[in-house]
Amino acid sequence: MEKSIIWRGILAGALAGLLGFVWSKIFIEPIVGRAIEFEDGTAAAHEAMETASGHGHGHEEGGELFTRAVQSNIGMGLGVLAFSVALGALFAVVFCVAYSRIGSVSARKLAVLVAGAMLVALWVVPALKYPPNPPATSLDETIRQRALLYVLMVALSALLMVAAVYLAFQLTPALGAWNATLAAGGAYIVAVAIVMLILPTIDETPGPMVNDAGAIVFPGFPAADLYEFRLYSLGTQVIIWATIGLFGGAMLSRLLDGQRQEHVAA
Repeated sequence: MEKSIIWRGILAGALAGLLGFVWSKIFIEPIVGRAIEFEDGTAAAHEAMETASGHGHGHEEGGELFTRAVQSNIGMGLGVLAFSVALGALFAVVFCVAYSRIGSVSARKLAVLVAGAMLVALWVVPALKYPPNPPATSLDETIRQRALLYVLMVALSALLMVAAVYLAFQLTPALGAWNATLAAGGAYIVAVAIVMLILPTIDETPGPMVNDAGAIVFPGFPAADLYEFRLYSLGTQVIIWATIGLFGGAMLSRLLDGQRQEHVAA
C-alpha cells in the first residue's frame, strides 16, 4: 500500500513540475535574464573604473559549457521536474504517516491539508526570513552562509510544524478540534517568530556602484525585478503544492477511501 501511495505522490510531483516549469518559463525566466545582464553590466563598470584608475587588466572569459538557451530550457526544466518529483515523494511519505493516524478525514481532504502545511513550513516561512534572490545578485562571500541559514530555517520550520500538529492532537480532547487547531497554530507562529529573531539577517541586494568621487557609475539592482522574482517564486511553489495536493488527493481518494469504507463496513 505504501508503495502505491508513494508512486502516486511521485506522479503528482511530475505533473506539478511540468506546470511549475511553464509558469517559471513565462514569468521568472525574463527576470533571470535581466539579472544576468545586470551582473555583466556591473562587471563592465568595475573593469572600466579599474582601467580609468590605471589598475585595469584584461579579463579572458572561457566559453560556456552550455548555451543560455540550453540552460533556460533543458536545465531549468529538468531542475524543476526533479525538485517537484522529490517533493511529491516527500508528500507521499508524510501522507502515509498522517493517514495511518487519522481515521476521520478523507484521503482527498487530508492530501490538501498535508500539501498546504508543507507549503507553509517548507517554503513560505523560510522565505519570510531569507527570501529568494535572482541569480547573479547575491554576494559571493555570503552565498555559503545564506544557504546554510536557509536550510536551518527550513529544518526548524518543519520541526515546529510537526510539533504544532502533535500539540493540536493533544489539545483536541480538552478544547475540541477547532480550538485546538487555533491554539497549535498560534504556538507555531510564536515559535517561528522567536526563531526568526534569533537567526541573523542577510541583506545583500546589490546597490548602486560609485566611483572614488562618489558619483554613481552603475545603478543598483531594480527593486521591481526583485519584488517580481520573489512574487513569481511564491507562485511557482503554490502551483507545485496545489497540484500535488489536488491531483495527488484525487488519486489517493480513489485508492484509499473505498478501501476504508469497505473496512468500516466489515
